[in-house]
Amino acid sequence: MSIDEILEEMDELLDKSTSVPFVSHKKIVDGERMRELINDIRLNMPHELKEAKKIEFDCQRILNEAKLNAEGIIRKAEERAQQIVSQEAIVTEAKKKAVDILQKAQASSVALQKNAALSVAQMLNDAEATHNKSLLDIKRTKEKLQHTLKTSPALTQNPQAAAQTVLQDSTTGSKK
Repeated sequence: MSIDEILEEMDELLDKSTSVPFVSHKKIVDGERMRELINDIRLNMPHELKEAKKIEFDCQRILNEAKLNAEGIIRKAEERAQQIVSQEAIVTEAKKKAVDILQKAQASSVALQKNAALSVAQMLNDAEATHNKSLLDIKRTKEKLQHTLKTSPALTQNPQAAAQTVLQDSTTGSKK
């Protein structure tokens, strides 16, 4: 029996049923026969309708799974983005510190070079002063020697004794 035939029989059952007293739109129906007809409809439902319900259920399940997977993917992407941003912040901070260290090192290098140049200049000035003093002492000793050679009568008579006298005078003169 087809569904249309069963529905037709249900219509006839309602038509043949008696009305409830004082309420014309309500009828008394054979409940057992109505249940048989409803069960027949369920048994004769088209296979496509059952498949459609199964497909609808599967679609809902797949959508729910996809939604859960999408939420998981989004959560992982957000975590990864936070890690990247965090790493980028660390790299940026490290670059700033590296630039700061480099600037300090360059400033320290310049100061060290300046101090070294000043120190070398001071040493050269000291060496020059010492050299000038020594040169002045040599000139004085030489002048004394020449003066002694010219004025001393003993040097003209005994050249060896004169040389010793000059040497003695020059050593005592340079210590003065």
